[in-house]
Amino acid sequence: MFFQDVTRIVGALSTWWWLILCLMFLLYIALDGADLGAGIFALFSPDEEERGAIMASMAGFWDGNETWLVVAGGILFGAFPSVYGSAFNYLLIPLAFALWGIISRAIAFEFHVHAIGSKRFWGWMFAFGSVLAPFGAGVALGGALQGFPMAHHIAAEGVAGAHANAFDAVPHFAGGPFTFLSPFSIWTGFGAVIAASLAGGLYLCARFVPGDVIHERAKKWTNAFSMIALAAIVITLIWSYAIFPWAAAKWTGANWWVWLIWILVILGFAYKSMTAHAASRDFVALLWGEGVVALMWFAMWATMFPYIVPHTWGIQEASNPADSLAVFTLFMTGFVPIMILYNWYQIWVFRGRYTKKAMYAGH
Repeated sequence: MFFQDVTRIVGALSTWWWLILCLMFLLYIALDGADLGAGIFALFSPDEEERGAIMASMAGFWDGNETWLVVAGGILFGAFPSVYGSAFNYLLIPLAFALWGIISRAIAFEFHVHAIGSKRFWGWMFAFGSVLAPFGAGVALGGALQGFPMAHHIAAEGVAGAHANAFDAVPHFAGGPFTFLSPFSIWTGFGAVIAASLAGGLYLCARFVPGDVIHERAKKWTNAFSMIALAAIVITLIWSYAIFPWAAAKWTGANWWVWLIWILVILGFAYKSMTAHAASRDFVALLWGEGVVALMWFAMWATMFPYIVPHTWGIQEASNPADSLAVFTLFMTGFVPIMILYNWYQIWVFRGRYTKKAMYAGH
């Protein structure tokens, strides 16, 4: 009875943290993805004044948006240490590129506002990091969907096979530094840049007043990337169906009609975003667009269930023991809602719309 209770506790807590991990990654993608997309837009800015205005438009909350990635890493470390450890073996290179991009942006933010002769350099560094971060993260995501190459060895040297049991088998990374690399993972890297570009366009439209030069350029940018993103989604779904049997089995199984309804809802959200954008209801368009991102992210996690890494780590298999999860839950459960409330308040305070010149004056 005791062991059954422990098993139930581990199952409940591990699934709970799997859901929270999903939410933390989503918050990072939705919030910082728009910042990154604005940075990609800045790569094509005609002058340094516009690039500085774009940087200033997110000065109040860009660093807060990135904290969700830190929280997601903390949850992986505290609740799913096996995934945390193997991920930084298997995905070291793309994660390093993503981190390099994030660091480049952070440095550029701080130096650009104070620079005199090197302002143009820091503006380009900001745009460069904005491209590199989503590309590296997208490649890492594609590599994770392919599964981690893991093997097992016997922990105790010289233990006879008759005495070895399942608890002696220690999983370890069995691939090389470029095992993650494949046409699909490279594609998901480009797909992440496309998605961020669309989110960035919607963000800039909502951030700058209608008629401002940045707003008008961002509107044309968003119109173009709406079509590019739609094509990228179709390509990714078809490719995933072709190479991932676990995904194809879920999508065409007994509950195929649920996935069909889900696709229709996503298309409905996308349509509402596009019509709101066409009507210059920019903030509403941004919200509907983020809704599309959320629905697609939840669909991916539902497809992976009950795995946290497809056909490598199951949720319960990868989780910490029950006592460790209980302590982790005790300390983190109150922390996450406080962060959500604080970040929402931060966004609300800096919700105003600006013009290019007004923004650049402070950056």
